[in-house]
Amino acid sequence: MTTVLINGETLTYEDVVGVARYHKHVGIATAVKDKVDKSRAIVESVLTQDRVIYGVNTGFGHLACVRISPDELCKLQENLIMSHASGTGAPLPDEVVRAMILLRANSLAKGLSGVRYELIETLVALVNHDICPIIPEQGSLGASGDLAPLAHLALALLGKGKVRMGGVLMDAAEALRRAGIVPLELKPKEGLGLINGTQAMTALGAIALYDSMIMAVTADAVACLSIEALRGIPDAFRLCLHQARPHPGQMECAELIGKLLQGSRLVSAPGELRVQDAYSLRCIPQVHGATRDVIGYVEKVIGTEINSASDNPLVFPDGNVISAGNFHGQPVAFAMDFLAIAVAELGNISERRIDRLLNPTLSQLPAFLARHSGINSGFMIPHYTAASLVSENKILATPASIDSIPVSASQEDHVSMGTTAARKAGKVVENVSHVLAIELMCACQAVDFQGAEKLAPQTRRIYDIVREVISPLDGDRWLYPDIEAITELVIKGQIAQAVKEAVL
Repeated sequence: MTTVLINGETLTYEDVVGVARYHKHVGIATAVKDKVDKSRAIVESVLTQDRVIYGVNTGFGHLACVRISPDELCKLQENLIMSHASGTGAPLPDEVVRAMILLRANSLAKGLSGVRYELIETLVALVNHDICPIIPEQGSLGASGDLAPLAHLALALLGKGKVRMGGVLMDAAEALRRAGIVPLELKPKEGLGLINGTQAMTALGAIALYDSMIMAVTADAVACLSIEALRGIPDAFRLCLHQARPHPGQMECAELIGKLLQGSRLVSAPGELRVQDAYSLRCIPQVHGATRDVIGYVEKVIGTEINSASDNPLVFPDGNVISAGNFHGQPVAFAMDFLAIAVAELGNISERRIDRLLNPTLSQLPAFLARHSGINSGFMIPHYTAASLVSENKILATPASIDSIPVSASQEDHVSMGTTAARKAGKVVENVSHVLAIELMCACQAVDFQGAEKLAPQTRRIYDIVREVISPLDGDRWLYPDIEAITELVIKGQIAQAVKEAVL
């Protein structure tokens, strides 16, 4: 099995998904121990000097003015975890929890947090034994880090709370016993080191980013089938047009569509059927391409955040222990809001193509692609479903990052709402996967009326993948299983992978 090594510097979002979704093994790079041990030694030295260090020998938030006696420093850290594990809502999916654990371990591996190496080893052991703490999805403000979600994660390290081990719900203490993991007794700074960070929003963000990249490629491929089904005009995708307005995503999208449509006997020439196509066909590179550019920006933000030290205070090799605000999630919050907006647009334009495929006035095809309309409704109601999802996305795309609310007696008076933004972005991606699946089903049905043998060789591969899973709609049937089956093809990247293989 492939091992993902953490060192605090080189982890990628693909690595995160590899561990979170595909259960790759996690290891710790050999150079990490020395960095972490030196950082821990600085904390121990500071404690002997009777210096005031936030969260080490003081209270938290507004209580930072309260000095903690030396004999209560360890209890302070345990109390921090217990008191802050106050989230609510449905549990986060296990893949998100695995990503959170990995990201927290990687951040601590930078050697700037002042924790013991043993703590990082225990986090890695949780992942490798598939122990996923039950973490409620609501409760983070995205500044001071993801305090509540990470506190629920940290509870498991202490042998407290509930976890799923291999998908089975049990007490954390029992899971640790089965895995041979000794519960931690937190030392000064370690409770704060576990929960002061952006790992919930970044875990959600990394997974949403990965899936949005799949959606972008899939949207191009599905759109190509719709173009062929509607006998669209491929001139709109000629590279000279897009070089005249050289946005990278636009050019990339136009080039891909041109390759996928090469050899099609369904596309038409200007003036053959119409002078030019509607925007939802003609402007695909401009719309899909803009989404690609946003995804590129989000990739940079998430890539930086994955390998950042986002707790407070930070412990530097020169002996300085500095309190500041690296835990503030504003960069991730903005990126997640932007991602939600951009991916929602893939759904919006897809829904417009669905309408064109189903409307006989626009498509010159049977109404709702039903072979015997009237007694059969065909794809009428799947369009309603797509319309519902894109309308929901318009609400979900409303930025969370423009909101803030003061807490902790206004000591923490500006927050990012980054975790809310990341949760919304993930839901938008999920909704769009269903919309693209519905368009793909409709496009394949429309192609059946036009003649699948006339498809471009590249799009015929995609058509065949769909037809291996669902049959053409000859008469009305329960379409929910079909929608779910094609959505699975979409979200698992099988359509995107076929595209990549087709244009190699």
